[in-house]
Amino acid sequence: MSDNEPQHGQQNPYDPYAQPYDPYAQQAPYDRPDPYAQQQYRYEQQQQQQPYGQEPSQGQGQGRHQGQGQSQGHYGHAPYDGYGNGTHDAYGTPQQAAHHPQPANPQTQVWDAPTWETGTHQPLPDASAQTSQFPAQPPAAPPPAPAPAPAAAPSAPTPASTAHLAPNQRARAEGRSPIIPPGMKPAVLTAALALLLALAAPLPRPALLVPVALLQAVTAAGWFRLNGMWPARQGIALAFLAGLTTDVALLATDRGDAPLVAIGTLGVWCLFVLVLQLRNRSSADERMYALTAGLTSTALVVLASGQLAAGAHAVVVGAAAVALATLARALPLPAVASVAVALVAAAGAGIAAGQLTGLGAGGALLGLAAGGCALIGLRVASYDYPSRFVHLTAGVALPLALAAPAVYVLGRALG
Repeated sequence: MSDNEPQHGQQNPYDPYAQPYDPYAQQAPYDRPDPYAQQQYRYEQQQQQQPYGQEPSQGQGQGRHQGQGQSQGHYGHAPYDGYGNGTHDAYGTPQQAAHHPQPANPQTQVWDAPTWETGTHQPLPDASAQTSQFPAQPPAAPPPAPAPAPAAAPSAPTPASTAHLAPNQRARAEGRSPIIPPGMKPAVLTAALALLLALAAPLPRPALLVPVALLQAVTAAGWFRLNGMWPARQGIALAFLAGLTTDVALLATDRGDAPLVAIGTLGVWCLFVLVLQLRNRSSADERMYALTAGLTSTALVVLASGQLAAGAHAVVVGAAAVALATLARALPLPAVASVAVALVAAAGAGIAAGQLTGLGAGGALLGLAAGGCALIGLRVASYDYPSRFVHLTAGVALPLALAAPAVYVLGRALG
């Protein structure tokens, strides 16, 4: 051994590449596999199989950083730089990493908590796989709908419970027809007005003008009120004026010219009604309704003048038939029986009055026709929302007004 060669455990001062001797360093055997290198290899393989953008699990990250830290600190490997720097030189001699520290990776996070071997870590079972092991449960059937409760049968109203209701409401509650006839009181007033006509018929014609004008006034007012138009002063006044004009024209002409007088008066007064409605500022529907009511009321009032144009005997027979038919219709009888009784009464009154006036058996036909027209007038005055004023105007006047044409025509036919 030369003097320049260092002894065992000493450093050669002349070797510029010599490393300081560590007496406590352990020499790793060359043929033993490095466990941390295998761990690093497995981690790189997992990183290659990991989908892009997915973060590694906590266990994998801890194992990776723990393995890197331990391998670099004690058994770490570094690429060989040609000068023997690194954890292993060209001959596999382990070197101390503290003398040649590696630059720290800024993206590497060091975990200080204890971890486990990533190679032996078992992944958690998939929740979908666990749930797929169970058979699919069918949807629960909806609960059955409760059976509907049986409807209670409606109880029939008692007379005490419907005493406070109006006649039409009481009829609806009791299941009867809400069409309410005028009743006995309007029938008595109709009979009284018919008696005035029968008493004035044998007198000179101007005397008959008084009950006929009264009949025309009640007819005009009752028709407007029947159509819900009240107060309709201008329409009532215009219709009544048409009736008076017809009466005056009939008194000035022969009885045979009554149809021409009535048609002429209606033509002129239809023009007056149209002019009156031009001043109406209501809606188009309301103006049309008012125009219809005005024309109808004027026609009815002019028809009532037929009592003045008919013969005296025909007026007596017709008035008697209308009076008895109206009173019979007001009796508390079934509808069909009431109508039959009213027609029989009208025919009987016609026969009786015909015997007194000389018409004979022809009075029965005249009385039956006048009674039928009176029943039509009563039906028109009966509607489902009656009022006392309608019954005491239209219910009184319409039977006599509608019977006037039959009295005039049949009276002239029967002579």
